[in-house]
Amino acid sequence: MNHRKRITLGITGASGTPYAERLLQVLLAADFEVHLLVSKAALMVAAVETGTPWPAQHEKLASYLRERLGSGGELIIAGREDWMSPVASGSGAPATMIVCPCSTGTLASIATGQCDNLIERGADVVLKEGGQLILVPRETPYSEIHLTNMLTLKRAGAHIVPASPGFYHQPKTVADMVDFVVARVLKCAGIPQTLLPPWGYQGAGSATESD
Repeated sequence: MNHRKRITLGITGASGTPYAERLLQVLLAADFEVHLLVSKAALMVAAVETGTPWPAQHEKLASYLRERLGSGGELIIAGREDWMSPVASGSGAPATMIVCPCSTGTLASIATGQCDNLIERGADVVLKEGGQLILVPRETPYSEIHLTNMLTLKRAGAHIVPASPGFYHQPKTVADMVDFVVARVLKCAGIPQTLLPPWGYQGAGSATESD
């Protein structure tokens, strides 16, 4: 019997591939069973942001990500319309789903209950079943439409975690800023992390934490 913790990770076409890669790396290292959903736009953005195209074929993508991010856990990749995936059903979906990064188009679709692909359906399932839905939008500036959709989803029980790195931990590299956002996502999911020390433990003085 598989006793691994289970989680769904959706990656959409918003800018932020480094956040998605680091989050997936941490989840696999923590021995999670990760149900990975990658949109077509995400594949295009990943090629631009990493300099290397992500394979579209699922087995090749799994091998590529394993080679890039390391071993551990279990990686299960489902297609855009793989309605037989556990993610599509309230009886089989993991209780927690993270969409990182979350495009404003995906945000809008989830907020209005559309289920035209597995990412949207997975999010809808998690909300209707009372699970944890964590959305990491990466856009600037936000329009009133974007903010209204975020408010709708927050009221429906989702966590909205914008990809907005803080600087009180004095990041030295881009990787440090990526880790800041990933650490906040993990905290919302209730997953222990060592990427960012809790406020008051990093020797940054007596100021209060600002989210």
